[in-house]
Amino acid sequence: MFANEIRIIGGHWRGRKLRFPGVPGLRPTPDRVRETLFNWLGQDLSGRATLDPFAGSGALSLEALSRGASLAVAVERRRALVSALIDSAAMLGSVLLEAHCADAFKFLARESRRFEVVFLDPPFDAPAWDRLLPLAAARLAPGGALYAEAPMPLEMPPGLAVHRRDKAGKVHYHLLRHVGEAD
Repeated sequence: MFANEIRIIGGHWRGRKLRFPGVPGLRPTPDRVRETLFNWLGQDLSGRATLDPFAGSGALSLEALSRGASLAVAVERRRALVSALIDSAAMLGSVLLEAHCADAFKFLARESRRFEVVFLDPPFDAPAWDRLLPLAAARLAPGGALYAEAPMPLEMPPGLAVHRRDKAGKVHYHLLRHVGEAD
């Protein structure tokens, strides 16, 4: 049933390996990219709530919890991945994961909470960035950061600005903030 695993690269659970089912199109954020992302965000996420609308393996949500996030909301449309994510959080002893089996676009449209960090790592063949970025930005708390991973550099909609960006292989990743906001 389980064909893949990720390793938590920082925080309380550093080095712990977590297994998840192999499903077509699943592309967990590579260790190197996660390391850069969490260097950008700061290693300590204490008191910050995160949202991961395309949770997949759960690597970003679990990494955030490992680094002290107060809540990680993970949304994934494939039930087997949601079950594996819930099992991983339980195995780690975390009660701070809120997992939903839902469509990311529908979830973002109905969610009313704001989050200090929003992770966007959708399947590369599916996203409609012109719809996705504004929906995600609406869930971003003042001073928060929106991470976006895509197969190409992203064009920013009004109200968002690139704070940092980089590329690893075919993956372009961006740290975005509301226009006029800094760290």
